[in-house]
Amino acid sequence: MTKKKCGGYRDALKLIHEQGVKLHISEKVIKQLHKMIRGDIWDAGKYKKQDSDIIEKHPDGRERVRFKAVAAAETSACMRQLVDQWNLALRERWVHPLIALAAFNLDFLCIHPFRDGNGRVSRLLLLLQCYHLGFDVGRYISMERLIEENKERYYETLEQSSRGWHEGRHDPWPYVNYVLYIFKSAYKEFEERVEQVKSPRGAKTELVVAAVDRFRGEFTLGDVERSCPGVSRDMVRRVLRQLQRSRQVECLGRGPGARWTKKGNTLKRGQKKG
Repeated sequence: MTKKKCGGYRDALKLIHEQGVKLHISEKVIKQLHKMIRGDIWDAGKYKKQDSDIIEKHPDGRERVRFKAVAAAETSACMRQLVDQWNLALRERWVHPLIALAAFNLDFLCIHPFRDGNGRVSRLLLLLQCYHLGFDVGRYISMERLIEENKERYYETLEQSSRGWHEGRHDPWPYVNYVLYIFKSAYKEFEERVEQVKSPRGAKTELVVAAVDRFRGEFTLGDVERSCPGVSRDMVRRVLRQLQRSRQVECLGRGPGARWTKKGNTLKRGQKKG
């Protein structure tokens, strides 16, 4: 993924973290998130114009059609129905909201409304819907990272649950259970971090170092802060300066919104205790 696209995704995350409660699930918001992550690409924020299949690509170059997505001509109507069904499910509560959330995510991926970027938009919507339902763990734990770490299971359950989707004979539970597992993992990691914060002197420094080590690309002070619940902004700044002095990280700008980047794949443990 290009640096510009990474920046767009971070901006979309920032929008959700800061204004999530005000962003209602709608076609307009879904297109807005897609436009943010796609940047200046010609089809940013626009539904696909041509039919497309979901292709599985193997490391050896082989490809296979895993799922035939909704036809381009039917995409707008399907998305409108998806949004309407989501709002109806929340009002009438015929199923637990978390199950409705996972089912929405599955349907979105099966509709495959955009030419590219559907997976990332689905994860942004997952985070946004979590905020709407009162599950704030995504503020501190990256759902994107957890899904990436369990990518094989993600594709496996998505394929299982998409079989027969067009005919309404699919089994959503493999994918629903996968999404619930991601939530469970997020809360477990959050609890572990809280326990670390209660540890003896120096643990907060190690918590910040570990958080920085998990980032795969550029990050901001705010990204680190959200990953370290209970650690003050001043403490995060202090540790980043220590890492900068030891030339393990580099600051790419000025001010609290400046981007940072690691100079190596992993950071050295045992930094100066805070």
